[in-house]
Amino acid sequence: MSTEPATFRARVARLLAPAGDSLQAVGVALATPTRPGAPLLATASKRWLRLLPYVVALAFVASLLPSTITVLVNDYEVDGAPAGALAVAQTAPLLLAVTRPLQAWWIIGTADIAGAFVTLGADGLDGRAWPWTPPVVVGYLALMLALGLRESRRALFGVWLLTGAAGLGFVFIAPKHTNGVQVLLFVLSGVVLLLTAALRERGDAQRRLVEQETISEAERARRTLLEERARIARELHDVVAHHMSVITVQADSAPYRIPELPDAAREEFTSIAASARESLAEMRRLLVVLRNEGTEGERAPQPGLDRVQQLVEATVRAGVPAELSLAAELGDVPQAVDLSAYRIVQEALANVVRHAPGAATRVSVRSDDAAADGGGGGRWLHVLVVNGPAPERTSPLEGSGTGHGLVGMRERVRLTGGTLDTGPLPDGGFRVAARLPLTSKDTS
Repeated sequence: MSTEPATFRARVARLLAPAGDSLQAVGVALATPTRPGAPLLATASKRWLRLLPYVVALAFVASLLPSTITVLVNDYEVDGAPAGALAVAQTAPLLLAVTRPLQAWWIIGTADIAGAFVTLGADGLDGRAWPWTPPVVVGYLALMLALGLRESRRALFGVWLLTGAAGLGFVFIAPKHTNGVQVLLFVLSGVVLLLTAALRERGDAQRRLVEQETISEAERARRTLLEERARIARELHDVVAHHMSVITVQADSAPYRIPELPDAAREEFTSIAASARESLAEMRRLLVVLRNEGTEGERAPQPGLDRVQQLVEATVRAGVPAELSLAAELGDVPQAVDLSAYRIVQEALANVVRHAPGAATRVSVRSDDAAADGGGGGRWLHVLVVNGPAPERTSPLEGSGTGHGLVGMRERVRLTGGTLDTGPLPDGGFRVAARLPLTSKDTS
Protein backbone atom coordinates (compact mmCIF):
# COMPACT_ATOMS: atom_id res chain seq x y z
CA MET A 1 0.00 0.00 0.00
CA SER A 2 2.76 2.44 0.87
CA THR A 3 4.46 1.95 -2.47
CA GLU A 4 1.38 2.91 -4.52
CA PRO A 5 1.54 6.68 -3.81
CA ALA A 6 5.26 6.73 -4.55
CA THR A 7 4.68 4.85 -7.81
CA PHE A 8 1.88 7.25 -8.74
CA ARG A 9 4.07 10.29 -8.04
CA ALA A 10 6.88 8.81 -10.12
CA ARG A 11 4.51 8.31 -13.06
CA VAL A 12 3.18 11.84 -12.74
CA ALA A 13 6.75 13.18 -12.62
CA ARG A 14 7.63 11.29 -15.81
CA LEU A 15 4.53 12.65 -17.54
CA LEU A 16 5.25 16.24 -16.47
CA ALA A 17 8.98 16.14 -17.27
CA PRO A 18 8.53 16.96 -21.01
CA ALA A 19 6.21 19.83 -20.09
CA GLY A 20 8.79 21.22 -17.68
CA ASP A 21 11.51 20.99 -20.31
CA SER A 22 9.28 22.75 -22.84
CA LEU A 23 8.49 25.57 -20.41
CA GLN A 24 12.18 26.00 -19.70
CA ALA A 25 12.95 26.14 -23.44
CA VAL A 26 10.23 28.76 -23.94
CA GLY A 27 11.63 30.81 -21.06
CA VAL A 28 15.15 30.73 -22.48
CA ALA A 29 13.88 31.73 -25.94
CA LEU A 30 11.81 34.60 -24.52
CA ALA A 31 14.82 35.87 -22.56
CA THR A 32 16.92 35.90 -25.73
CA PRO A 33 16.58 39.19 -27.65
CA THR A 34 15.91 39.22 -31.38
CA ARG A 35 16.71 41.84 -33.99
CA PRO A 36 14.02 44.39 -34.94
CA GLY A 37 11.58 43.03 -37.47
CA ALA A 38 12.36 39.40 -36.65
CA PRO A 39 9.57 37.24 -35.20
CA LEU A 40 9.39 36.53 -31.50
CA LEU A 41 11.40 33.43 -30.52
CA ALA A 42 13.25 33.65 -33.85
CA THR A 43 16.49 32.58 -32.14
CA ALA A 44 14.98 29.38 -30.70
CA SER A 45 16.73 26.18 -31.74
CA LYS A 46 13.55 24.14 -32.18
CA ARG A 47 11.13 24.74 -35.04
CA TRP A 48 8.02 24.37 -32.91
CA LEU A 49 9.27 27.14 -30.65
CA ARG A 50 9.79 29.45 -33.62
CA LEU A 51 6.23 28.74 -34.77
CA LEU A 52 4.74 29.12 -31.30
CA PRO A 53 4.17 32.93 -31.47
CA TYR A 54 2.22 32.56 -34.72
CA VAL A 55 0.12 29.76 -33.24
CA VAL A 56 -0.66 31.82 -30.12
CA ALA A 57 -1.51 34.92 -32.18
CA LEU A 58 -3.72 32.89 -34.51
CA ALA A 59 -5.51 31.36 -31.51
CA PHE A 60 -6.22 34.82 -30.10
CA VAL A 61 -7.52 36.04 -33.46
CA ALA A 62 -9.65 32.93 -34.00
CA SER A 63 -11.24 33.25 -30.55
CA LEU A 64 -11.55 37.05 -30.30
CA LEU A 65 -12.86 37.76 -33.81
CA PRO A 66 -16.19 35.89 -33.50
CA SER A 67 -16.61 36.81 -29.83
CA THR A 68 -16.08 40.50 -30.62
CA ILE A 69 -18.70 40.41 -33.36
CA THR A 70 -21.11 38.56 -31.09
CA VAL A 71 -20.64 40.99 -28.20
CA LEU A 72 -21.00 44.07 -30.40
CA VAL A 73 -24.11 42.80 -32.21
CA ASN A 74 -25.96 41.06 -29.36
CA ASP A 75 -24.93 43.09 -26.30
CA TYR A 76 -24.26 46.55 -27.66
CA GLU A 77 -26.75 46.25 -30.54
CA VAL A 78 -24.28 47.49 -33.17
CA ASP A 79 -25.13 46.84 -36.82
CA GLY A 80 -23.50 43.80 -38.40
CA ALA A 81 -21.28 45.60 -40.94
CA PRO A 82 -19.66 48.06 -38.48
CA ALA A 83 -19.33 45.27 -35.92
CA GLY A 84 -17.51 43.02 -38.40
CA ALA A 85 -15.16 45.81 -39.51
CA LEU A 86 -14.33 46.74 -35.92
CA ALA A 87 -13.76 43.11 -34.96
CA VAL A 88 -11.30 42.58 -37.81
CA ALA A 89 -9.39 45.83 -37.07
CA GLN A 90 -9.21 45.04 -33.33
CA THR A 91 -8.05 41.41 -33.62
CA ALA A 92 -6.36 40.65 -36.98
CA PRO A 93 -3.31 42.93 -36.31
CA LEU A 94 -2.35 40.56 -33.47
CA LEU A 95 -0.70 38.47 -36.21
CA LEU A 96 1.40 41.51 -37.13
CA ALA A 97 2.40 41.88 -33.48
CA VAL A 98 4.61 38.78 -33.81
CA THR A 99 7.06 40.79 -35.92
CA ARG A 100 5.99 44.47 -35.63
CA PRO A 101 4.20 44.94 -32.31
CA LEU A 102 4.44 48.74 -32.26
CA GLN A 103 2.82 49.07 -35.69
CA ALA A 104 0.15 46.59 -34.58
CA TRP A 105 -0.50 48.73 -31.52
CA TRP A 106 -1.21 51.81 -33.64
CA ILE A 107 -3.77 49.86 -35.68
CA ILE A 108 -5.46 48.15 -32.75
CA GLY A 109 -5.37 51.32 -30.61
CA THR A 110 -7.05 53.32 -33.35
CA ALA A 111 -9.66 50.58 -33.85
CA ASP A 112 -10.35 50.40 -30.10
CA ILE A 113 -10.94 54.16 -29.91
CA ALA A 114 -13.20 54.00 -32.97
CA GLY A 115 -15.08 51.13 -31.36
CA ALA A 116 -15.61 53.21 -28.22
CA PHE A 117 -17.27 55.95 -30.27
CA VAL A 118 -19.39 53.40 -32.17
CA THR A 119 -20.63 51.72 -28.99
CA LEU A 120 -21.28 55.13 -27.40
CA GLY A 121 -24.02 55.74 -29.97
CA ALA A 122 -25.38 52.18 -29.83
CA ASP A 123 -28.74 51.34 -28.27
CA GLY A 124 -27.46 48.64 -25.92
CA LEU A 125 -24.76 50.61 -24.11
CA ASP A 126 -26.61 51.02 -20.81
CA GLY A 127 -25.10 48.78 -18.13
CA ARG A 128 -22.30 47.56 -20.40
CA ALA A 129 -18.52 48.00 -20.02
CA TRP A 130 -17.35 51.15 -21.76
CA PRO A 131 -15.19 52.54 -23.38
CA TRP A 132 -13.49 49.12 -23.66
CA THR A 133 -15.47 45.95 -24.28
CA PRO A 134 -14.31 42.67 -22.66
CA PRO A 135 -12.82 41.32 -25.94
CA VAL A 136 -10.91 44.61 -26.34
CA VAL A 137 -9.38 44.20 -22.89
CA VAL A 138 -8.25 40.63 -23.62
CA GLY A 139 -6.82 41.48 -27.05
CA TYR A 140 -5.09 44.59 -25.77
CA LEU A 141 -3.34 42.65 -22.98
CA ALA A 142 -2.17 40.08 -25.52
CA LEU A 143 -0.77 42.94 -27.59
CA MET A 144 1.01 44.32 -24.50
CA LEU A 145 2.71 40.94 -24.04
CA ALA A 146 4.25 41.08 -27.54
CA LEU A 147 5.03 44.77 -27.19
CA GLY A 148 6.90 44.39 -23.88
CA LEU A 149 9.12 41.65 -25.26
CA ARG A 150 10.33 43.75 -28.18
CA GLU A 151 10.24 47.50 -27.67
CA SER A 152 12.42 49.86 -25.66
CA ARG A 153 11.56 51.08 -22.19
CA ARG A 154 10.79 54.57 -23.52
CA ALA A 155 8.34 53.22 -26.12
CA LEU A 156 6.60 51.05 -23.53
CA PHE A 157 6.22 53.97 -21.15
CA GLY A 158 4.74 56.07 -23.95
CA VAL A 159 2.26 53.32 -24.87
CA TRP A 160 1.19 52.98 -21.24
CA LEU A 161 0.66 56.73 -20.83
CA LEU A 162 -1.35 56.95 -24.05
CA THR A 163 -3.49 54.04 -22.88
CA GLY A 164 -4.29 55.88 -19.68
CA ALA A 165 -4.83 59.16 -21.52
CA ALA A 166 -7.31 57.55 -23.91
CA GLY A 167 -9.30 56.10 -21.03
CA LEU A 168 -9.22 59.39 -19.15
CA GLY A 169 -10.41 61.24 -22.25
CA PHE A 170 -13.49 59.06 -22.50
CA VAL A 171 -14.24 59.76 -18.85
CA PHE A 172 -14.61 63.44 -19.74
CA ILE A 173 -16.57 62.67 -22.92
CA ALA A 174 -19.24 60.45 -21.31
CA PRO A 175 -18.72 60.20 -17.56
CA LYS A 176 -22.09 58.54 -16.92
CA HIS A 177 -21.19 55.51 -19.10
CA THR A 178 -17.72 54.82 -17.67
CA ASN A 179 -17.59 52.10 -15.01
CA GLY A 180 -13.89 51.73 -14.21
CA VAL A 181 -12.88 49.41 -17.06
CA GLN A 182 -10.46 52.05 -18.34
CA VAL A 183 -8.69 52.01 -14.95
CA LEU A 184 -8.56 48.20 -15.02
CA LEU A 185 -6.99 48.18 -18.48
CA PHE A 186 -4.53 50.90 -17.49
CA VAL A 187 -3.34 48.92 -14.45
CA LEU A 188 -3.25 45.49 -16.13
CA SER A 189 -1.43 46.80 -19.21
CA GLY A 190 1.19 48.43 -16.96
CA VAL A 191 1.73 45.16 -15.08
CA VAL A 192 2.10 43.15 -18.30
CA LEU A 193 4.50 45.69 -19.81
CA LEU A 194 6.58 45.77 -16.63
CA LEU A 195 6.91 41.98 -16.38
CA THR A 196 7.68 41.40 -20.05
CA ALA A 197 10.16 44.30 -20.19
CA ALA A 198 11.95 42.89 -17.13
CA LEU A 199 12.17 39.49 -18.82
CA ARG A 200 13.56 41.03 -22.01
CA GLU A 201 16.13 43.14 -20.14
CA ARG A 202 17.23 40.06 -18.23
CA GLY A 203 17.84 38.31 -21.55
CA ASP A 204 19.83 41.33 -22.78
CA ALA A 205 21.96 41.31 -19.64
CA GLN A 206 22.66 37.58 -19.98
CA ARG A 207 23.64 38.00 -23.62
CA ARG A 208 26.02 40.86 -22.82
CA LEU A 209 27.53 38.83 -19.99
CA VAL A 210 28.15 35.85 -22.27
CA GLU A 211 29.71 38.11 -24.91
CA GLN A 212 31.97 39.74 -22.31
CA GLU A 213 33.03 36.37 -20.92
CA THR A 214 33.84 35.17 -24.43
CA ILE A 215 35.93 38.28 -25.13
CA SER A 216 37.69 38.00 -21.77
CA GLU A 217 38.50 34.34 -22.36
CA ALA A 218 39.92 35.10 -25.81
CA GLU A 219 42.02 37.97 -24.43
CA ARG A 220 43.23 35.77 -21.57
CA ALA A 221 44.29 33.04 -23.98
CA ARG A 222 46.05 35.57 -26.21
CA ARG A 223 47.85 37.15 -23.25
CA THR A 224 48.92 33.73 -21.97
CA LEU A 225 50.33 32.83 -25.38
CA LEU A 226 52.26 36.12 -25.66
CA GLU A 227 53.65 35.80 -22.13
CA GLU A 228 54.81 32.25 -22.80
CA ARG A 229 56.44 33.22 -26.09
CA ALA A 230 58.27 36.07 -24.37
CA ARG A 231 59.45 33.71 -21.65
CA ILE A 232 60.72 31.21 -24.23
CA ALA A 233 62.48 34.02 -26.12
CA ARG A 234 64.25 35.16 -22.94
CA GLU A 235 65.42 31.62 -22.22
CA LEU A 236 66.59 30.98 -25.78
CA HIS A 237 68.59 34.21 -25.66
CA ASP A 238 71.09 32.49 -23.38
CA VAL A 239 71.36 29.53 -25.74
CA VAL A 240 71.92 31.64 -28.84
CA ALA A 241 74.23 34.05 -26.99
CA HIS A 242 76.45 31.12 -25.99
CA HIS A 243 76.87 30.03 -29.59
CA MET A 244 77.51 33.61 -30.74
CA SER A 245 80.15 34.01 -28.03
CA VAL A 246 81.88 30.84 -29.18
CA ILE A 247 81.87 32.14 -32.77
CA THR A 248 83.35 35.43 -31.63
CA VAL A 249 86.14 33.78 -29.63
CA GLN A 250 86.98 31.36 -32.42
CA ALA A 251 87.05 34.11 -35.04
CA ASP A 252 89.23 36.37 -32.86
CA SER A 253 91.69 33.59 -31.96
CA ALA A 254 91.92 32.03 -35.42
CA PRO A 255 94.88 34.19 -36.58
CA TYR A 256 96.83 33.10 -33.47
CA ARG A 257 95.88 29.42 -33.60
CA ILE A 258 96.43 28.91 -37.32
CA PRO A 259 99.99 29.73 -38.46
CA GLU A 260 100.70 31.26 -41.85
CA LEU A 261 97.08 32.36 -42.28
CA PRO A 262 96.62 34.42 -45.46
CA ASP A 263 95.78 38.07 -45.08
CA ALA A 264 92.43 37.61 -46.83
CA ALA A 265 91.49 34.89 -44.34
CA ARG A 266 92.56 37.13 -41.42
CA GLU A 267 90.30 39.90 -42.70
CA GLU A 268 87.45 37.41 -43.11
CA PHE A 269 87.82 36.16 -39.52
CA THR A 270 87.96 39.75 -38.27
CA SER A 271 84.73 40.53 -40.15
CA ILE A 272 83.08 37.42 -38.70
CA ALA A 273 84.09 38.41 -35.17
CA ALA A 274 82.77 41.95 -35.65
CA SER A 275 79.44 40.68 -37.00
CA ALA A 276 79.13 38.24 -34.09
CA ARG A 277 79.82 40.99 -31.52
CA GLU A 278 77.25 43.25 -33.22
CA SER A 279 74.69 40.43 -33.14
CA LEU A 280 75.35 39.92 -29.43
CA ALA A 281 74.79 43.61 -28.76
CA GLU A 282 71.50 43.55 -30.70
CA MET A 283 70.36 40.49 -28.77
CA ARG A 284 71.13 42.19 -25.45
CA ARG A 285 69.03 45.17 -26.51
CA LEU A 286 66.22 42.79 -27.47
CA LEU A 287 66.48 41.07 -24.11
CA VAL A 288 66.06 44.40 -22.31
CA VAL A 289 62.71 44.78 -24.09
CA LEU A 290 61.62 41.22 -23.27
CA ARG A 291 62.58 41.31 -19.61
CA ASN A 292 60.61 43.04 -16.90
CA GLU A 293 60.98 43.58 -13.19
CA GLY A 294 59.59 40.17 -12.36
CA THR A 295 62.13 38.15 -14.41
CA GLU A 296 65.32 38.82 -12.50
CA GLY A 297 65.50 35.16 -11.50
CA GLU A 298 65.77 34.16 -15.15
CA ARG A 299 69.31 35.51 -15.29
CA ALA A 300 70.50 32.24 -13.73
CA PRO A 301 71.97 29.57 -16.07
CA GLN A 302 69.24 27.74 -17.95
CA PRO A 303 68.61 24.13 -16.83
CA GLY A 304 68.74 21.04 -19.00
CA LEU A 305 68.27 17.29 -18.94
CA ASP A 306 71.12 16.94 -16.43
CA ARG A 307 68.77 18.43 -13.83
CA VAL A 308 65.74 16.25 -14.55
CA GLN A 309 66.77 13.89 -11.74
CA GLN A 310 66.65 16.79 -9.25
CA LEU A 311 63.28 17.82 -10.64
CA VAL A 312 61.81 14.35 -10.09
CA GLU A 313 63.25 14.17 -6.56
CA ALA A 314 61.63 17.49 -5.70
CA THR A 315 58.31 16.18 -7.04
CA VAL A 316 58.61 13.08 -4.83
CA ARG A 317 59.19 15.31 -1.81
CA ALA A 318 55.96 17.14 -2.75
CA GLY A 319 54.02 13.88 -2.26
CA VAL A 320 53.92 12.52 -5.82
CA PRO A 321 55.43 9.01 -6.26
CA ALA A 322 57.38 9.66 -9.45
CA GLU A 323 59.80 7.37 -11.31
CA LEU A 324 62.44 8.45 -13.80
CA SER A 325 63.77 6.50 -16.75
CA LEU A 326 66.64 8.51 -18.24
CA ALA A 327 68.72 7.02 -21.03
CA ALA A 328 72.40 6.81 -20.15
CA GLU A 329 73.55 7.94 -23.58
CA LEU A 330 71.45 10.60 -25.24
CA GLY A 331 74.15 11.75 -27.58
CA ASP A 332 74.64 15.35 -28.62
CA VAL A 333 71.51 17.28 -27.51
CA PRO A 334 71.17 20.83 -28.90
CA GLN A 335 70.82 23.43 -26.18
CA ALA A 336 67.38 24.57 -27.36
CA VAL A 337 66.11 20.98 -27.27
CA ASP A 338 67.83 20.37 -23.94
CA LEU A 339 66.10 23.37 -22.37
CA SER A 340 62.73 22.59 -23.99
CA ALA A 341 62.78 18.97 -22.79
CA TYR A 342 63.49 20.09 -19.22
CA ARG A 343 60.70 22.66 -19.29
CA ILE A 344 58.23 20.12 -20.67
CA VAL A 345 59.00 17.70 -17.83
CA GLN A 346 58.82 20.56 -15.33
CA GLU A 347 55.40 21.75 -16.55
CA ALA A 348 54.02 18.20 -16.74
CA LEU A 349 55.08 17.38 -13.17
CA ALA A 350 53.73 20.71 -11.95
CA ASN A 351 50.36 19.86 -13.49
CA VAL A 352 50.36 16.51 -11.69
CA VAL A 353 51.03 18.21 -8.36
CA ARG A 354 48.26 20.75 -9.02
CA HIS A 355 45.51 18.58 -10.45
CA ALA A 356 46.27 14.98 -9.37
CA PRO A 357 48.19 15.14 -6.06
CA GLY A 358 49.53 11.75 -5.02
CA ALA A 359 49.06 10.12 -8.43
CA ALA A 360 51.73 7.64 -9.51
CA THR A 361 53.83 9.27 -12.23
CA ARG A 362 56.38 7.92 -14.68
CA VAL A 363 58.92 10.10 -16.53
CA SER A 364 60.84 8.72 -19.49
CA VAL A 365 63.53 10.48 -21.55
CA ARG A 366 65.22 8.56 -24.39
CA SER A 367 66.58 9.05 -27.89
CA ASP A 368 66.34 6.90 -30.97
CA ASP A 369 66.67 7.00 -34.75
CA ALA A 370 63.57 8.22 -36.56
CA ALA A 371 64.24 5.75 -39.38
CA ALA A 372 63.96 2.86 -36.92
CA ASP A 373 60.86 4.46 -35.42
CA GLY A 374 59.15 5.14 -38.74
CA GLY A 375 59.95 8.86 -38.68
CA GLY A 376 61.77 9.12 -41.99
CA GLY A 377 65.35 9.71 -40.86
CA GLY A 378 67.26 11.70 -38.24
CA ARG A 379 67.52 11.33 -34.46
CA TRP A 380 64.77 12.28 -32.05
CA LEU A 381 64.45 12.85 -28.32
CA HIS A 382 61.32 11.35 -26.76
CA VAL A 383 59.95 12.82 -23.53
CA LEU A 384 57.06 10.99 -21.89
CA VAL A 385 55.29 11.93 -18.64
CA VAL A 386 52.35 9.71 -17.65
CA ASN A 387 50.40 9.92 -14.40
CA GLY A 388 47.57 7.79 -13.08
CA PRO A 389 44.41 8.99 -11.35
CA ALA A 390 44.60 10.66 -7.97
CA PRO A 391 44.46 7.98 -5.21
CA GLU A 392 41.69 9.82 -3.35
CA ARG A 393 38.83 12.10 -4.29
CA THR A 394 40.49 15.17 -2.92
CA SER A 395 40.26 18.71 -4.23
CA PRO A 396 43.36 19.75 -6.19
CA LEU A 397 45.89 22.06 -4.59
CA GLU A 398 44.95 24.77 -7.09
CA GLY A 399 41.36 25.28 -8.18
CA SER A 400 42.32 26.92 -11.46
CA GLY A 401 45.60 27.33 -13.29
CA THR A 402 46.94 30.11 -15.43
CA GLY A 403 46.91 28.01 -18.57
CA HIS A 404 50.66 28.48 -19.14
CA GLY A 405 51.55 24.75 -18.89
CA LEU A 406 50.19 23.23 -22.08
CA VAL A 407 50.58 26.52 -23.96
CA GLY A 408 54.27 26.63 -23.07
CA MET A 409 54.76 22.99 -24.06
CA ARG A 410 53.19 23.55 -27.48
CA GLU A 411 55.22 26.68 -28.15
CA ARG A 412 58.50 24.99 -27.20
CA VAL A 413 57.77 21.94 -29.32
CA ARG A 414 56.71 24.09 -32.27
CA LEU A 415 59.88 26.15 -31.93
CA THR A 416 62.15 23.12 -32.13
CA GLY A 417 60.18 21.48 -34.96
CA GLY A 418 58.88 18.55 -32.91
CA THR A 419 55.46 17.14 -32.06
CA LEU A 420 53.39 17.07 -28.88
CA ASP A 421 50.62 14.69 -27.87
CA THR A 422 48.63 15.37 -24.69
CA GLY A 423 45.33 14.07 -23.37
CA PRO A 424 43.51 12.12 -20.67
CA LEU A 425 43.81 8.36 -20.29
CA PRO A 426 40.95 5.86 -19.91
CA ASP A 427 41.83 5.18 -16.26
CA GLY A 428 41.55 8.87 -15.35
CA GLY A 429 45.22 9.74 -15.70
CA PHE A 430 46.97 12.07 -18.13
CA ARG A 431 49.69 11.68 -20.75
CA VAL A 432 52.23 14.15 -22.15
CA ALA A 433 54.41 12.89 -25.00
CA ALA A 434 56.87 15.16 -26.80
CA ARG A 435 59.12 14.31 -29.76
CA LEU A 436 61.99 16.73 -30.34
CA PRO A 437 64.55 16.60 -33.16
CA LEU A 438 68.18 16.02 -32.21
CA THR A 439 69.43 16.74 -35.73
CA SER A 440 68.70 19.60 -38.10
CA LYS A 441 66.06 19.10 -40.81
CA ASP A 442 67.97 21.22 -43.31
CA THR A 443 68.85 19.22 -46.36
CA SER A 444 70.88 21.81 -48.17
